[in-house]
Amino acid sequence: MSVIDWCERGLIPDVAARFGMRRLMARRLVDEAAGNGERRAERFDRFLAELRASPIAIETGAANEQHYEVPAEFFHLHLGPRLKYSCCLYPGGHETLAEAEEQMFRLYAVRAGLVDGQSLLDLGCGWGSLSLWLAERYPNSRVVGLSNSHGQRDYIMARAAERGLRNLTILTGNIVDFEMPTTQLAGGFDRVLSIEMFEHMKNYALLFAKVARWLRPEGRLFVHVFAHKLLAYHFESQDESDWMSRYFFTGGTMPSEHLFAHFQDDLKLEAQWWVNGRHYEKTSNHWLAGMDARRDEIMPVFRRAYGDADARIWFQRWRMFYMAVAELFGYARGEEWGVAHFLFSPRRSGGTS
Repeated sequence: MSVIDWCERGLIPDVAARFGMRRLMARRLVDEAAGNGERRAERFDRFLAELRASPIAIETGAANEQHYEVPAEFFHLHLGPRLKYSCCLYPGGHETLAEAEEQMFRLYAVRAGLVDGQSLLDLGCGWGSLSLWLAERYPNSRVVGLSNSHGQRDYIMARAAERGLRNLTILTGNIVDFEMPTTQLAGGFDRVLSIEMFEHMKNYALLFAKVARWLRPEGRLFVHVFAHKLLAYHFESQDESDWMSRYFFTGGTMPSEHLFAHFQDDLKLEAQWWVNGRHYEKTSNHWLAGMDARRDEIMPVFRRAYGDADARIWFQRWRMFYMAVAELFGYARGEEWGVAHFLFSPRRSGGTS
């Protein structure tokens, strides 16, 4: 039985599992040539070529299966009240999860330049945390969310109906071949916001070209992604140490802080910001604590989702996932991996600067 098998069966204490995770992260930095500028530049050049030769995204079905087709009840039992399944913000360091969700939403509003009355698109809307917040916060705005999960759409629209929100529409589609219906474009969106979706993408040139077609000339794209300060790499399952790639991030990408600056044919990078990784560490530890506190309620949900034989293992896999997220973003005091925010505007003419 391998160490991973022992972890999945809950036979290794959390403190030991977290130590092992940090060791793997240190090895990742060596493997990706974090300390060798020449090798890193060569690897990055090859990586850019691979992205440009790829479709917009790969393994989109796997992303759904691994994260978004799990019953909503599971997320409702342990995420914050807004069901924000992405990094939250802890400016004081001691916020509750509910407060940290709200703090990050408010930061989006400032950085994206949101005002009531705009036409807003939440690209990759997940369980609707941002879409519903936008619809409530900006009642005179038209809010559209795009999800690739019908289950998510049904959940979000049910919450909107409960809250009496009539300015929210949720569309479903795969971003690879999805084209915005002309009935929804209405001259374009003032703002497109995307929260932790671009990590599932590959060909950013094609993606940005598509988004540019949906924006008004004075519109903006706001993007929130997790990232490494220097390194960009694929999530690939090559051996058992690539456990997260296999079960939780098949076909995904770790962007670097400067990656998107290389894809400015259709959108121009106006501004960018960095959020220290300790915020994501706190977020994921909050999720883990929520899972542990609601274990007796979550296990029946997992039995229905994964079957009686695998429910216990999947509960531990989700615990390991949250521990790995916490350790990754907390590594080196949050200064290696963190969250990057970007603001793009449409180019008035071709070419890059």
